[in-house]
Amino acid sequence: MTHAPASPILVVGSGSIARRHIANLRILRPENRILVLRRQDSDSPPLPEGVEAVADVETALAERPLATILANPAPFRVALARRLAEADCHLFLEKPLSTTPDGIADLLQTAAERKLAVLVGYNLRFLPSVRAFADAVKQGMAGGPLRIEASVGQYLPDWRPDADYRHGVSARAELGGGALLELSHELDLALFLGGPAHRVSARLANVGGLGIDVEDTADLLLDFATGAQGTVHMDFLQRAPHRAVRVIGSEATLEWDYFADRVTLRRTDAETENLFQGELADRNRMYLDEMRHFFACVTQDATPQISGEEGFRVVRVIHAARNSARHNSAFVELT
Repeated sequence: MTHAPASPILVVGSGSIARRHIANLRILRPENRILVLRRQDSDSPPLPEGVEAVADVETALAERPLATILANPAPFRVALARRLAEADCHLFLEKPLSTTPDGIADLLQTAAERKLAVLVGYNLRFLPSVRAFADAVKQGMAGGPLRIEASVGQYLPDWRPDADYRHGVSARAELGGGALLELSHELDLALFLGGPAHRVSARLANVGGLGIDVEDTADLLLDFATGAQGTVHMDFLQRAPHRAVRVIGSEATLEWDYFADRVTLRRTDAETENLFQGELADRNRMYLDEMRHFFACVTQDATPQISGEEGFRVVRVIHAARNSARHNSAFVELT
C-alpha cells in the first residue's frame, strides 16, 4: 500500500490512553486526519471536533492509514495488529503488547517483512529522569549491576476517581486487567536495565478487598543472564503512590524515584550525589516525546526505542510468571 503525505492516522480504542493519544496527535500531526475505531455504545465519550469515527477495520483500511495507534484492550491487540500490518500500516501498540505470547512472533515477522515501524508504548522510557538513570547504569557509575529492584503501587480506586474502578480495564480479567499486566512498566524497566532474564518466580495474590477478579499484588523474582538478580513488586493497594527502581552495583547504588523525579547515586552513607532533579510538571511531555519518536520511525526510518521484540520479551516474562504462580512460585525457565 502506498500512502499520501497526509494519509490519515487510525486510533483504536476509547479509553483514557486513546483519548490522550488523540489529543496529542492533534498537536503533533495537524496535517493528518484522525480516524477512530471503537466500540459504539452509550459509554463512549463524544469524539473531539474534526476526529472521525469509522465503523469497522475494513472501512478504516479503505482510507489507507499511514499508521495505527492500538490502544484497545490487550487481549484483542495482536490479531488486529496483524491485519493492519498485512495492509502495510505502521504500528504503535500500547503496553503490554498482549496478554499472552500467542501470535506475537507472527505479527513481528509480518511487520519486519514489510519494513514497518513497530513501537510499544512503555512511555516511562521517554521521561528525562529515566533516561538519565539508564545512562548512569549503562555508563557503569554504580559498577556492574548485581541486583535490580523495581516497585510500583497505587490505590486502584484513585486512578480515575470519576469512574467506578470495578468496571475499568484494570479490574477485569477478560480485558487484560490485573497488577501484573497493568503495571508492567517496572518489568520493562528491569529488563531494559538488566538485559534478558533466563528464569522467573512469581507470587500473585488478591488481598486488598477491592472487589475485583484479578490480582491486586504481584511479586516477581528474576534471574538475569548476566548473573544479576532482580525483584519486581506491583500493587493496586498503596494509598500513597510509589514508583521507584534501584540498581545495586559492585561499587555503588543508583536510585530512581518517579514522584520525586530524581536520580541519586549512593556510594556510602556519607557520599550521596543527585545526578538528576526534574520537576515532573508536565506529565504529558513524555507521551508527546513518545509519539514524536514513533513518527520519526515511520517517516525518517529512526530505530524504535522500544521495539516489538522488547514488548514481546515483557509478555514472555508475564506468561512465565503466571505459570510460576500456578505452581507454588516454582522458577520457570524463559526460552
